Amino acid sequence: MTLTPLKIAVQMDPIETVNIAGDSTFALMLAAQKRGATLYHYLASNLTWDGGKLYTYGTPVTVRREVGNHFTSGKPVLLDLAADIDVILMRQDPPFDLGYITATHLLERISHQTLIVNDPASVRNAPEKLFVLDFARFMPPTMITRSLGATRKFLAEHGEIVVKPLHGNAGSAVFHITADGKNLPALVELFGQVWPEPFMVQAFLREVSDGDKRIVLVDGEIAGAINRIPGKGEIRSNLAAGGSAHASGLTAEEREICAALKPELKRRGLLFVGIDVIGGKWLTEINVTSPTGIVAIEAFDGISIADMILDAIEKKLDQRTENK
Repeated sequence: MTLTPLKIAVQMDPIETVNIAGDSTFALMLAAQKRGATLYHYLASNLTWDGGKLYTYGTPVTVRREVGNHFTSGKPVLLDLAADIDVILMRQDPPFDLGYITATHLLERISHQTLIVNDPASVRNAPEKLFVLDFARFMPPTMITRSLGATRKFLAEHGEIVVKPLHGNAGSAVFHITADGKNLPALVELFGQVWPEPFMVQAFLREVSDGDKRIVLVDGEIAGAINRIPGKGEIRSNLAAGGSAHASGLTAEEREICAALKPELKRRGLLFVGIDVIGGKWLTEINVTSPTGIVAIEAFDGISIADMILDAIEKKLDQRTENK
């Protein structure tokens, strides 16, 4: 395994806004720092392509699990991300907009020199609610549309539905529509005004009241899982939307889903992935942009998924060295 301490640049949201109690990126930074890594923080908006090189001003940071005093930053330095950095963790949260997509295009240009997790081209080509369509056999009845008529027909077929933005995150703007469909025309109109892309419609799964399981996969292998239970009066189980985390094992159907995903995740260089499964068998999302959940899993299972991810990163770096 890699013996020289790594230089890691973390492309993420402002570090001062991080919720250190549950943030997966912060957990990765703590684990990397413990291994002696040098950490730099930068924003995706700071990327500059010039003269065939990709630069950013990166801020050296040290991190600690101390509320209100969780990091110390140094003076920003100009980084050639291909020459000066071993690994880039692409961890900024969505929205998955043109700014996000442009960052993946820029990072892709140096991905043969610097290991980027997850692979930027694959992140761009595998948005959560579209990539999952490759595994439609595991999904609940699903439609992607902008049509009110098609949505009404889908509602009539399934009795109750969920409508959500195609590129939403953290459970934002997820709506439960009952059989009467009274608010459906207004909702479709609203979605059409706010988002240029189609929206996703799925049959409502009553099993969601028993939880929405987040399963974390590291280089295609099962690392652990938590069951997220919606709060009272809610259908959304996301922890950011008030859901609560509970320890969980996996069903045979969930293991089958993970086994089916593994070859494609490895082929695409999607090293850190979180999938969402309802009712022990219904795959709803494959999260590849900035998956969460490892802190809660670690607390329940007494393991370090952050270290599993870093082990996988070091293995990838060793393979690159061997192949040169």
